[in-house]
Amino acid sequence: MSTRAWFPTLIYSAPLGARGVRKFNTELLRECYQFRDHDDAGRRWSAKNYPGGFTSYASLCRLHKMSSTFMELERLIARHVGRFAKSLDFDLDGRSLVMTDCWINIMPPLAAHSLHLHPLSTISGTYYVKTPRGCSSLKFEDPRLASFMAAPPRRPDPRPENRTFVSYPAEAGRLTLFESWLRHEVAANRTSSERVSISFNFNWF
Repeated sequence: MSTRAWFPTLIYSAPLGARGVRKFNTELLRECYQFRDHDDAGRRWSAKNYPGGFTSYASLCRLHKMSSTFMELERLIARHVGRFAKSLDFDLDGRSLVMTDCWINIMPPLAAHSLHLHPLSTISGTYYVKTPRGCSSLKFEDPRLASFMAAPPRRPDPRPENRTFVSYPAEAGRLTLFESWLRHEVAANRTSSERVSISFNFNWF
């Protein structure tokens, strides 16, 4: 084969578990709203930095240390992170990938999350708790985009490995993992209901 694909960017997406996800999500959703209602600092920060929405990113960002429900979520996610790390051929030299941050995102109608990455982390991801039909996907950007310079535009139907952006649908009960340096965004929620997710970071120690 004369042309080969190099430097791939891997993204992991899978159901959190095989059974009991709906019941588990009901409990997570209840706690997400409880945290929002009691998190005065988070609501103030969100009003300035997350217009229209709520995130506990700047206030309650270690929920896996505060709640047994979120602790169980950490345990379930960690299994998937281990599989993803193997597919990335990470050599952790006897160390472990550990959840360092875990926070809530509640996106009412028209709330959006602009393009960003997660510095000082290894693997990041999002778990979906409540996803109204037609809500925004998680959109990833080709990390080489700033280096394309004089490259012509792609055709409307490029092969998957030649796309400059790719979107993963938000589905309740589903988990998406990616390396923390990969930039991503969530477009404005165009539905009439709230989109609720839990984001997190893992680092190696």
